[in-house]
Amino acid sequence: MKVFINKRIPEIGINMLQEAGLQIIFPENENLIYEEWLKYCQHTDVILSIGSDFKYDKLFFEACPNIKAIALYSVGFDHVDIKEANQRHIPIGNTPDVLSRATSDIAFLLMQSVARRASYNFQKVKDEAWDTFEPLHALGQELYGKTLGIFGLGRIGFQMAEKCKRAFEMEIIYHNRHHNEETERELEATYVSFDELVRNSDVLSVHANFTPEHKDLFNQSVFEKMNPNAIFINTARGGFHQEKDLYNALTEGKIWGAGLDVTNPEPMSADNPLLKLPNVCVLPHIGSATIEARNGMARLAAENIIAFSKGEKMPYCANTEVYSISSL
Repeated sequence: MKVFINKRIPEIGINMLQEAGLQIIFPENENLIYEEWLKYCQHTDVILSIGSDFKYDKLFFEACPNIKAIALYSVGFDHVDIKEANQRHIPIGNTPDVLSRATSDIAFLLMQSVARRASYNFQKVKDEAWDTFEPLHALGQELYGKTLGIFGLGRIGFQMAEKCKRAFEMEIIYHNRHHNEETERELEATYVSFDELVRNSDVLSVHANFTPEHKDLFNQSVFEKMNPNAIFINTARGGFHQEKDLYNALTEGKIWGAGLDVTNPEPMSADNPLLKLPNVCVLPHIGSATIEARNGMARLAAENIIAFSKGEKMPYCANTEVYSISSL
C-alpha cells in the first residue's frame, strides 16, 4: 500500500509506517502547487496530510478515485468534505488529545501577553525605545478573579479553563452545543447562552471545531456587546473572527485586547493593521509546536494508517461513519 506524505513529520511516525511494511512517498519539493500535489495524490492509496493548504472536496475525490483513506496530521478537519468522504466510504483520521495541552498553553500565553502588553513592550526594547519610568504608560491589567468565557469547551478548552482556574482563580463560564458536566463538576464552570458568554467574559477564548456556520461569528455586533476591558483569544481557526471588525473594535475601545494564533487568511500579511496595535499579540499558528505534541500527532496518524492497512477501523476517526478495508 502506497502512503503519500506531503511534508516530513517526526521520525517516530515514519518508522512506524516503514516497520508496518508500507511504501512511503515523499515529494521532491515540499512547497507543492495544487497541480503537483494532486498528481501525487492520484498515484497513491492513502494520504498522510500535513497542513490545510488544499481542500479535500468533491472535485478532489473525483480527480483521485484511487484514494482509500486520509490521515490528517491535525485535530481539525474543516478542510475535508466529510459528507463526500462518507459517500465514498473513505475514512478520515485525525489526531485528538495529544496537542490539547500544547494548544491550551498558547491560549494561556496569549492571554497573559495581551493582558500585560508583552509584544508592545518587547518591541520597545528592540527599537531602543526603553523610556524612563512613566507611571501611566502602557499599563496592563491583572487577571486574578476575572471571568473566563470558553466558546467550545472540549479537550483544549478544558485545559485552558483548568490553567486559568488554578493560576488566577478565574470564574469559568462556557457555551457549547451540550453541557460539559465534567468541567462543571471539576472547575465549577457554568453553562451560559452565547449572548451571556459574550457579555460576561473578561477573557473570551475560542476552542470550538470550525464549521461553515461559524464563519465570521465574532463580528462587529458581537464585539460591541463585549466588556470594554475584555480580551479576545482565538487559537482555533481564523474563520471564527472577522478581522476588520476586530480591528475596529480594538481601535474604538469596544474591547481591550486580542491574542491570535490563527488568522484569516494565513499567513497574515506583514502590513496587516492589527500588527501595529499595542494591545494585540499574534503568533504564526504554533499551537501544537512542541516536540511532545508533534511526536504524538505523528504516532496517532501512523496508527490510523496502519490500522486501516490491516483492515481495521482507524482508532482516531473524524467520520460520522467509520469504514475499514474489510467493510467495503
